[in-house]
Amino acid sequence: MTAMLRRDFLKSSAAAGAGALASGTGSSVGYAGQQGAPAVSTRKPIRIVMGGYGPATTGFSLAMKKVGDRLTAKFGRDVDVKYVYNILDLGYRADDILWLVESGVLTLGYQSSSYLTERVPDLGIADLPFLFPDTTSARTAMDGALGHLLVNRIEAGMDFRILGWFENGFRHVSNRHRPVRTPADLKGMTIRVLPSKVQERTFELMGAVPKIMDLTEAIAAVKAGTLDAQENPFFNTVTYGVHTFHRFHTATGHFYLSRPIFFHRPTFDAWPKELQTEMRAAIKDAVAFQRELHVKEEDDAQIEIRKAGGEILELTPEEHKSFVTAVSPIYGEARKQYSRELLSLVNF
Repeated sequence: MTAMLRRDFLKSSAAAGAGALASGTGSSVGYAGQQGAPAVSTRKPIRIVMGGYGPATTGFSLAMKKVGDRLTAKFGRDVDVKYVYNILDLGYRADDILWLVESGVLTLGYQSSSYLTERVPDLGIADLPFLFPDTTSARTAMDGALGHLLVNRIEAGMDFRILGWFENGFRHVSNRHRPVRTPADLKGMTIRVLPSKVQERTFELMGAVPKIMDLTEAIAAVKAGTLDAQENPFFNTVTYGVHTFHRFHTATGHFYLSRPIFFHRPTFDAWPKELQTEMRAAIKDAVAFQRELHVKEEDDAQIEIRKAGGEILELTPEEHKSFVTAVSPIYGEARKQYSRELLSLVNF
């Protein structure tokens, strides 16, 4: 079955799938499953289908498994947890995870916030370049007032319930042509960016030729040699095999991105309060687990890049400043685009 046919089939079955999920959300609470474990339903188990777009070995997938294991340990046979770790293996695009969750085919998923900016424009503020000086300040912002406000914006614009933010982390440039030390080295290079006008504008200011592409399209273009450059955390670059095609890597750290963890809202809101509460606690712990693992994944990825013959260039303070200076017009543009409330949360 082609990806398009599969997509159409699942869209047509989404309502039925959501109905099946709802059928297992009876409000009566007794004791079943594991001895001493509180049951969330005396009828069918509540099915929870978690989806992502990376191998089962990634921190994102391991974090989902951690959530599922916790729920199963607490509720036993009253929940039925399933995993679709990598929808790319089934012929989907990375952006398909949005409609798969919003239609109820998947119960929950994650995706880089940039993919949501078309429907929730305020999320573009999180795409601004060089917004955070380090990981600690970025996490503090996403767990604090900025993250809470963006959650409210997403939930107002999409049929999601957002419970937390996975860390995608700082992003770096890789290319197949030459070392990149200044924006001038990017001049004329085609570079894949996420579906974000802010990211597109950022690389225009650097002199590159940005192309908005889904992950599946970008991987194919890298392999075919029709795309000069891409930008990702080192771990993503290795996970999707880009490091075997791109020799030159520069630790630009130009964007810090998060991946909201979103649920099909009608399904989540129909669950018994006990299950909702446990899921919120499980997601909080999974976020901490994934973030800690992400640091190691980035270190390991740099080792893999060098093993494959890649070069990783660390910028000097002067070289880093040249990138910040090149994109400085975008900050003035942001002041005209976003509300004072949003801007105040990122120290504008």
